[in-house]
This record gives sequence, C-alpha cells and structure tokens, in this order.
Amino acid sequence: MYSTEDLAKDFRAIGITPGDTVMLHASVRAVGEVAGGPDSIHLALKSALTEEGTLMMYASCPRYYDEVGRGELSLDQERELRDKLPAFNPLTARSARDNGALVELLRTYPGSCVNHHVARFVCWGRQAGHLISIQPWNYALGRDSALERFLAADGKIVLLGSDHDAVTFLHYVEHIADISQRQIARYDVPVLQDGRRVWLPMEEVDTSDRGAHANWPERFFAKIVDSMLDAAGIRGGRVGDAMTYVFTARELFAFAQPLMEAVAANPHAANSLIEHEGHIRGEP
Repeated sequence: MYSTEDLAKDFRAIGITPGDTVMLHASVRAVGEVAGGPDSIHLALKSALTEEGTLMMYASCPRYYDEVGRGELSLDQERELRDKLPAFNPLTARSARDNGALVELLRTYPGSCVNHHVARFVCWGRQAGHLISIQPWNYALGRDSALERFLAADGKIVLLGSDHDAVTFLHYVEHIADISQRQIARYDVPVLQDGRRVWLPMEEVDTSDRGAHANWPERFFAKIVDSMLDAAGIRGGRVGDAMTYVFTARELFAFAQPLMEAVAANPHAANSLIEHEGHIRGEP
C-alpha cells in the first residue's frame, strides 16, 4: 500500500519539480492500492508541484453531448436526444468515462476549475486560470486553446500507467501540422442561452477513432509516443506500481509534427514507427 508521500517521492524521482506545468493521463488501477483512496494520487502530484505548479487533465463531456450530427447515431436516436438531452453544464457535467476515474476526482476536488466547453479541461494551480482563459468554439483543441498555452508554458506530459494512445496533446499537433485533407467532424451541442436550451453547431478536426486523416494507422498516437520515447532514450520509472513516463510538450510537438506531415503525404512513412507491447496497460 502506498501513502501520498510515497507517491510524491516517486513523482519527484521521475522528474516532477516545483513550479512545473503538468498534463496528466492516469490509470488509477495501475498505481496500486493507495492509503486514503485514489484522490491521494492527484494530491501527491500537487505536493511535488507545490503551489507554484499547475496540473491539467482532459475531462471532455458525458456521452452524446458531442455526438448529435456526426452521422454515427440513428435518426431515431438523434431525434430523441434533441428532445431530451439537457443543456451542457460545464460546472456539473461528469467527465467522459473513457478519460479515466482520476480526472473526475480532480474535477470535483476543491480548488479545481474548468473551461466552459464540451472540449473541457480541468486545471488546478498557479496557471490554471491562464490555461483555460480562452477556448475557441470551433477547433477547440487547436489555435488559442488550452493546449497551445500549455505548450507555450513548457508543459510536461505525464503518462501514469495510461494507454499511450490517449495523449490529448497530439490533437493540437493535428490542428497545427501542415497537412491537407483533414477529416472534419461536425455536430451540434445543446447549450443554455438566455435561459433557453439551444443547439449550436460545432466543428473540429476529427478526434474520433476515424482519425484526423485517412492515412493515420491504427493506434497512431501510441506509435508516435513510443517512437519518440525510444528515440529520446526516455525509460520512465515507477509511481507506485504504475510505469510512468515524463516528457515535454515541446519534445512531442517537435517529433510529431513532421511525422504527421510525412504520413499525410505518404502512409508508408508510418512503417518505421514502433509501439511497445504492454503500454496499453501501463507496463514497461
């Protein structure tokens, strides 16, 4: 069983320092049993960051809020949702289940704040307000987004026993890279305006399994991350039981941008990429 201080020491040992700005992807189960429950995981990271640091996670939204109009639901489902789905409330809506349990624990913990968008980030710490100060309605993970400010802040990405295919920052790279024929998702979101629920159109570079480009191979993000870790010699370390990797957003951006551009032009450019077996389960 691990204490909060045990985990804080582990975070420090793998390179988390006071004042860092961190974006965390985490598997609670991978960490192992923690005294005080899973809230101790984000509390341990906050301890390593100190009050000068900043923690960010991607929460997104509950099911269906970003699905109506995508073309993946039946007409009957869409009619029912347009009739029954309440307006999105960023302050009370649960985090997307696919993003793991820890982000919801962080979202509901005192001191956290969120941006008012279905592409929703949860932040804590010194730069929290700055990171979520602006969020474009369309292409919310691209220019002028929290991810762009995270990059400018020299943020660190922490993969705590998490699937390497779920690195949200790579969606920012998809927006910025010089590629043609991006796949665009368009859908409608229910929001409250002047006391009424209205459905507003939204669009983004496709973040679904379909991918941002037809040339993206299966588990492209995991292959990018693992290839970068291998090229940079980043071996990771343990936080509790969880194999954990720390790297900067700048490192990942510099590696991923030319790679995405190359694969968009020629799918065979992805043939040299690697994915380490076990990273979907947080193993070495």
